Amino acid sequence: MSLPNSSSVNKPDIAPASLKRLQQMSHVLDKAIAIPGSDIRVGLDPILGLLPGGGDVVTGLLSVYIVFEAAKMGLPAQTLGRMSFNILLDVLSGMVPVLGDLFDVGWKANSQNVALIEKHVAAPKPSRAADKVFAVLVIVGLVVLVVGVAALSVWVVSQVWALLFR
Repeated sequence: MSLPNSSSVNKPDIAPASLKRLQQMSHVLDKAIAIPGSDIRVGLDPILGLLPGGGDVVTGLLSVYIVFEAAKMGLPAQTLGRMSFNILLDVLSGMVPVLGDLFDVGWKANSQNVALIEKHVAAPKPSRAADKVFAVLVIVGLVVLVVGVAALSVWVVSQVWALLFR
């Protein structure tokens, strides 16, 4: 992973193709499908989230990829922290069957995170790029969170299953 040097003042190093790819990914995850007769749009995130354990892992890891790209682009630690908070809420809400997926429809963490990247690109504020250690810790922490929540979900489902079918 090639992260920017933390001693340099943050000037976004964003290739238009990278930003476009992240915009497309967030659209597919959060807004790809219009619900007929309403202004509501959903993406693969809440749909795959209906699959116990596995769906949230896939979409959670794709969300972490957006943060990884933001770190490579040199976004400040404060922005990476906000992006991580968006994913944290998304992943933790996904633990609650159906209600978590309904939350996903409204929360749209990936779209929010790409909007944070776009805001930084449009009007970069003088700040330091996230330090490499911080960026790595954020990304590793998010991956551990996603996998841990999935493991916990699978464990809870197995315990409920065992109670129901003894």
